[in-house]
Amino acid sequence: MDLQNQVELARRKIVKDGFDMSLGEIMRIYERGELIINPEYQRLFRWDSTRKTNFIESILLNIPIPPIFVFTDETGKWELIDGLQRLSTVFQFAGILRDAEGELVDKFVPNGTRLLPDLDNSEWSSDDENTKILPLAIRLDMERVRLRVEILKRESDAKAKYELFQRLNTGGASLSPQEVRNCVAVMLNKGFYSALSSMAEDANFVKTTDMTERAREEQKHNELVLRYLAYRYKTYDQAIDVHDWLDDILIDIANNEKYPVQEESIIFARTFNIINDALGVDAFKRYESGNFSGGFLISPYETITNGVSRNIDFVEKCGVEYLRNAVIRMWTDERFRANARAGVRGSTRLGKVLPLVDEWFSK
Repeated sequence: MDLQNQVELARRKIVKDGFDMSLGEIMRIYERGELIINPEYQRLFRWDSTRKTNFIESILLNIPIPPIFVFTDETGKWELIDGLQRLSTVFQFAGILRDAEGELVDKFVPNGTRLLPDLDNSEWSSDDENTKILPLAIRLDMERVRLRVEILKRESDAKAKYELFQRLNTGGASLSPQEVRNCVAVMLNKGFYSALSSMAEDANFVKTTDMTERAREEQKHNELVLRYLAYRYKTYDQAIDVHDWLDDILIDIANNEKYPVQEESIIFARTFNIINDALGVDAFKRYESGNFSGGFLISPYETITNGVSRNIDFVEKCGVEYLRNAVIRMWTDERFRANARAGVRGSTRLGKVLPLVDEWFSK
């Protein structure tokens, strides 16, 4: 099939429409429950006050707003695919934004504007006569601002929704790669996403990975769980970038009705239980000169968790002292050290090291 035919086939998979709407119309649609913001997406809404203020100011200055993308579900309602930060800011300013539990979120009050100083501390509306209120004329002007709504119709190919989400968000500053994957997982298989998130809260996993709060906010803990599951699910393909490969594996697992998620969750818990018993917070640190030191490293994490989980019955039978010695044996093996050092590409490391795990954790 030549490129022209490939393009035409791919285009037929996406059935879309689009038109301009006013912000006021979009606000009313949201209030009626006809515009759905998935609760998992909403938890990712984390623009700070400065970015929210700048966006409200930009709207009032008639700076064009990028289009939003929605997907028409089976009931005819719109599910927001892209535009979460922008619409959530407007809804919160207007006092209509609801959280994942359906409760109204505290209103947002602009502060620190650069070009419209009188906008500072102005609320959309209030019953308190002492509160500074946005003038009615300004509020109406804002509601009449128009933006493009691109609509992905339900006749589109089943994969079109999450592929569109990935393409719109990958590489953007608003979401980390794993946050994008989280949203894709929710679209495809909420049960699998819930299981993955539950594993990321396992007490032994939390202790051994010793992750910073910032890393957790960026969903690095979920990414580590996905890496663990991915390397167990399929042999890593060195020809593909690690992050692209993780994207593909997530989609594959989420679409696999036979994927044994409960069994994998049990093995995960057993794996991190014995790793924590044997090494605790030292589990994924560098071993050198008889001591573990430094911070968390991805190379021992990938290798140890894959090796232990693949041989969990044997490792549990041998006990914590065996496992501790096995990890030290791994670190003293030049094949591991050569590929775990700084500067080695992740794809190279995985291709060289993962095939060796049985040598270190099953003998």
